[in-house]
Amino acid sequence: MAQVEATTERVVAADAEAVFDALADYSGTRAKLLPEQFSEYEVREGGDGEGTLVHWRLQATSKRVRDCLLEVSEPTDGELVEKDRNSTMVTTWRVTPAGEGKSRVVVTSTWNGAGGIGGFFERTFAPKGLGRIYDLVLDRLATEVEK
Repeated sequence: MAQVEATTERVVAADAEAVFDALADYSGTRAKLLPEQFSEYEVREGGDGEGTLVHWRLQATSKRVRDCLLEVSEPTDGELVEKDRNSTMVTTWRVTPAGEGKSRVVVTSTWNGAGGIGGFFERTFAPKGLGRIYDLVLDRLATEVEK
């Protein structure tokens, strides 16, 4: 099994602290950022960053749906890590200052991919598909924090 990685980034016209706070607000803002590929969103514990346990279903393609139960941690300033209890997927959100009143948001998801020919297709196409989904999340994040 090979490691599969999808990374997306965006510069947002808002202070890094405000952007991070919006991402870490699982009980409020985060649900508003999720496009139609996410369903059954539910905060099960916590709701603000570290210690949050959140559930959603992610429909990456018409046939590929992941049931995700994510434990959230904050290993360093400006970093949220979502570890899925149901798979090897780990999504890391990093928010850093990018000049006056701006911040850079980088989201990276990694997981252990399948082997064989299925794994080849997963490594080839899944990062692009997931990248498109997270581009939508970052668009909505920008709209939310740039108000």
